[in-house]
Amino acid sequence: METKRLTMAQALVGYLAQQHVERDGVEQPFFAGCLGIFGHGNVAGVGQALQQSPGLRFVPFRNEQAMVHTAVGYARMKNRLGAMACTTSIGPGATNLVTGAALATINRIPVLLLPGDIFARRNVAPVLQQLEWEHSQEISVNDCLRPVSRYWDRINRPDQLTWALPEAMRTLTSPADCGAVTLCLPQDVQAEAHDYPAGLFDRRVWHIPRPRADLEALRRAAVMIRESRRPLIVAGGGVIYSEACQALALLAERTGIPVGETQAGKGALPFDHASSLGGLGVTGTLCANRIARDADLVIGIGTRYSDFTTASKTAFAHPELRFININVAELDAHKHAGLCLCADARATLEELAPLLQGHRVGADYAEQIGRLRRQWSDEVDRIYRPVGDSLPSQGEVLGVLNTLAGPTDVVVNAAGSAPGDLHKLWRTRDPKGYHLEYGYSCMGYEIPGGLGVKLAAPQREVYVVIGDGSYLMMSQDLVTALQEGIKLTVLLIQNHGYASIGSLSRSLGSGGFGTQLRRRAADGDPNTELLPVDLAANAASLGAHALRANSVEQLRQALLEARSQARTTVIVVETDRERAVGGYESWWDVPVAEVSEMEGVKAARAAFEEAARRERCYHGEVRR
Repeated sequence: METKRLTMAQALVGYLAQQHVERDGVEQPFFAGCLGIFGHGNVAGVGQALQQSPGLRFVPFRNEQAMVHTAVGYARMKNRLGAMACTTSIGPGATNLVTGAALATINRIPVLLLPGDIFARRNVAPVLQQLEWEHSQEISVNDCLRPVSRYWDRINRPDQLTWALPEAMRTLTSPADCGAVTLCLPQDVQAEAHDYPAGLFDRRVWHIPRPRADLEALRRAAVMIRESRRPLIVAGGGVIYSEACQALALLAERTGIPVGETQAGKGALPFDHASSLGGLGVTGTLCANRIARDADLVIGIGTRYSDFTTASKTAFAHPELRFININVAELDAHKHAGLCLCADARATLEELAPLLQGHRVGADYAEQIGRLRRQWSDEVDRIYRPVGDSLPSQGEVLGVLNTLAGPTDVVVNAAGSAPGDLHKLWRTRDPKGYHLEYGYSCMGYEIPGGLGVKLAAPQREVYVVIGDGSYLMMSQDLVTALQEGIKLTVLLIQNHGYASIGSLSRSLGSGGFGTQLRRRAADGDPNTELLPVDLAANAASLGAHALRANSVEQLRQALLEARSQARTTVIVVETDRERAVGGYESWWDVPVAEVSEMEGVKAARAAFEEAARRERCYHGEVRR
């Protein structure tokens, strides 16, 4: 057998460069590059291997968590048909990966993590940054990554890599099981040489399948849809990842079944499609939530039914409600005692369509859908319309951006109050134009996530919407954008703190405690004047083109200027945090203190107990 003598790290990099994926006859390289920060645990191993292998692009980062976010943004924009690797040293670099790994796994996005690890030979232990545990010498800080990884392995001998890499790729390319994959690389083993089989480095193409639904289950689904009087489709991220948007639009047009969208599924239909209800659930539109309340059949496609989608299981109130679940993940396909169609979304919709030939929803239901859609369009127009000369509301800010953005431009966001407003208000025109990380809703995702989006789609304009709270958590990779020549337009909404949690705190009777950026007085009072934080100056100091906007017209001019810029631009816009977008008949289960001396909390607890009575348990027999 022909072999190649390489270090473990060189073999790893050589293997990654040869991996490709194929779906529907289209092949493409799987790994676009490696993101990393070097330390003593990876510089002489993976770092040296990357240096002598220019075929795999290396991008140095400022923060380990941020580079996982960038990898997630890239893979999501590629519909999980492309990925990036992330390398760190052992120690704080490795543990900084945990948040990003959790985000990737919860959102089911493929990311390969390559943290350095403690010495496999142990003779020099304890080394710098090593965790010692008296009950085992096998534990390192990298074990923190086990519960947030879909596949986890430690390569204690260089020959083990031969068997670990195919398992890693199997997981990364699985439509149902993908997420973070962690290969822990002891720093001594990275540099050890081994005679690897030459075939390990041959070009390999991984076929991404489209699993088909059970035919009997498919026929039962068609019967249930025909029997239903008020069906509703819930479109999740699986619709977009499986490239099922066209099939969904065709089915909706032929049957008249309305479509509500999750955060990950928003954009499955363009906003002006006759069946589009927009966002659903806690952050949903009035028309989607009204239709959901009375739906007698929910057809979930590629959704995991998070509490925001189901409004903590209060969104769907019909007493005879049934579910049909189309999902490649068996875990999700069986939820809520639904009829399980464990299959690819596009393939299933294409096979379901002929079984519904000639079927349409009733005229009264169709009329209600149209009427509610028109009312909601008027409501969005109202929120987008500037009011007076006061500071703009966040809704007005998003309206300016939505109006000026092109049909294929991408808006990126993750945390704070903006996800709710975007889910309700943003008028999507392209399936990849709305990029919200809301499985983990991780503050700080926005800028590095935007980098990943732009790396995956350099021809698109990318607008990063971020609050000042998120910006102050993770802004440093503006430097990475400038370093790599990646242009982003960052719309930084200045509301002096954590507006989303402040609003939630007020609704729970706590008055927004601890959610604003205010100077503490000498007497200990934390509610004095706002801190004079100059975020535009901060962005400029990092090398970005920085602009300020305190009105709708100033914002419009700033966005036009940013579009003409060649480098990343940060626009800081001051907003009125008190003018918020409504909840539109939705509720979210956030428990309130059962006992309190505060009257506001007592009132909030009473309201909570009343609302919690509406929570449903959907388990039961699936009627045939």
